Amino acid sequence: MGRIASRIRTERERRRWTLAQLADASGVSQAMISRIERGESSPTAVVLGKLSAAFQLSVSSLLALAEGARDEADGLGEVRRQAGAAEWRDPATGYRRRQITSPHFPAEIAEILLPAGARVPYPAAAFAFVRQAVWVLDGRLTFHDGDTVHELDAGDTIELGEPSDRVFANTTDTACRYAVVLTRGTQP
Repeated sequence: MGRIASRIRTERERRRWTLAQLADASGVSQAMISRIERGESSPTAVVLGKLSAAFQLSVSSLLALAEGARDEADGLGEVRRQAGAAEWRDPATGYRRRQITSPHFPAEIAEILLPAGARVPYPAAAFAFVRQAVWVLDGRLTFHDGDTVHELDAGDTIELGEPSDRVFANTTDTACRYAVVLTRGTQP
């Protein structure tokens, strides 16, 4: 929690934003941002999505920066063991996110474990300047892309287009594991 708090504060200060400016840009209350920055509250996946969108960073990038990503040349050609991988857990849903690639790799790949009954919405702004594909590895994912709902089973993939509000939901009684692959684009 301390590393995420520090990174959010660093990103805000780097932009010379006040708490009010970040609250306005993200839609997250000043009080919540203040509690997160002081380490008194851990952001949920929804809040993290809103903050990363305001910073024009992917959630993966924000988490990698919080974990203290190494210099560009570091990590290339090295094996990164699963046991040593940083994992982030959403305190509200139990959603777990493990970054597979470093921030310096051309595509960001994350493994997500979505518990039974969990629902994680992200605003369209979280997908600006991003091309994204979702690949279900185990279980079933109910994916809302704007007004369109897709039921994805193990092995199914979807490549996402223009940014829209999106919801990742597990309406089953078993966990769903999926991979998110994204690349940054020059336009939304």
